[in-house]
Amino acid sequence: MKIYDITQELFSCNVYPGDPRPEKQTLKATEKGDRYNLTAFSMCAHNGTHIDAPFHFLAQGKTVEQLPLETLVGVCYVYRTEGDVTAETARTILEKAKGVGRILIAGKATVTLEAAEVFASSGICLLGNESQSVGPEEAPMQVHLCLMEKEIVLLEGVVLTDVPEGCYLLNAAPLNLASADGAPCRAWLIPMEELGL
Repeated sequence: MKIYDITQELFSCNVYPGDPRPEKQTLKATEKGDRYNLTAFSMCAHNGTHIDAPFHFLAQGKTVEQLPLETLVGVCYVYRTEGDVTAETARTILEKAKGVGRILIAGKATVTLEAAEVFASSGICLLGNESQSVGPEEAPMQVHLCLMEKEIVLLEGVVLTDVPEGCYLLNAAPLNLASADGAPCRAWLIPMEELGL
């Protein structure tokens, strides 16, 4: 079965400007005579491939553990584009996705506020892209607010380089971090034809 791992490796991952980088600490090592290996690490909840819960920008928004898994696991559509995702591009994506509730945008693309408004009114439950921020990196707040006010979960920092456009089964279940605004996840895709669907 073909499975696309669309997750960044954590310790070498991309980090949003200003966020702390993941740090790894070896507590025990068999090569140093210890009986077992033991690793500790620290990280920001938004390092690498991660989800943004609405609480990231909304004081009364849902936190990670409040998100239904049905939002994070299910059929998605991958669309490839570059540059600014306009309102027209957003409408094209939704037309191709034919009612699929999860959209992943492949390529070096930035969702504009106009596109976010189209997605926010469409009824989707998840929007993802390859950047560390769905919106413009220098000013992401408006795009995030527009989507999160509709309880759209954001999946950021995915790796879609080798993933063709089309429909997939997505699993982007995050770590169950109570009261958190975001969480890392091991995201993957299975082509729908592999499932006989």
